[in-house]
Amino acid sequence: MTASHAETGPAVALLSGLGAADMDHPGGTLLAHLTRVQRQLAAWGARPALQLAGLCHAFYGTDGFPGALLPLDRRGELAAAVGAEAEALVYLYASCDRGATYPTLADAEGPFRDRFTGLSHIPEPQSRRDFAELSAANEIDLARLDPAFRDRWGPELLSLFTRIRPLLSRPAWADCQEVLAG
Repeated sequence: MTASHAETGPAVALLSGLGAADMDHPGGTLLAHLTRVQRQLAAWGARPALQLAGLCHAFYGTDGFPGALLPLDRRGELAAAVGAEAEALVYLYASCDRGATYPTLADAEGPFRDRFTGLSHIPEPQSRRDFAELSAANEIDLARLDPAFRDRWGPELLSLFTRIRPLLSRPAWADCQEVLAG
């Protein structure tokens, strides 16, 4: 089920107000990318909170996209727009120190290193699955639109998603194989 306009509207308004509709990003603008990620998650059957996290995953920047739309001391603004669960997923995604976290992401007890605090923790299984699903939706969107990105990063991403396959839904895994191995 796709998140309703009532659910996505406040997030889109906040994104637009912060300039996401005017920021260049592969495939157009940052807002266009974020919207595609949200729709990809919806197509895979993700619940609305995860779809909203997909729509907002770049708010605090990421390990691969350093520009933040909001500083961390304004997390409450995003939570007011999308709800506490979706905002917590956005923070989890943004905070990931990929180099430290990816090698053991599929392990139930694998540490998740927060790049903002430097601390590690063990996410709940659902949070780990949500993180993996959001990661796949984000990277697949980039790989679909940018052949140079796919050529450069596709094999590494396919290796990552193969390792974390148990965390991915069947539709996400199928798209990883189709887009990244093709």
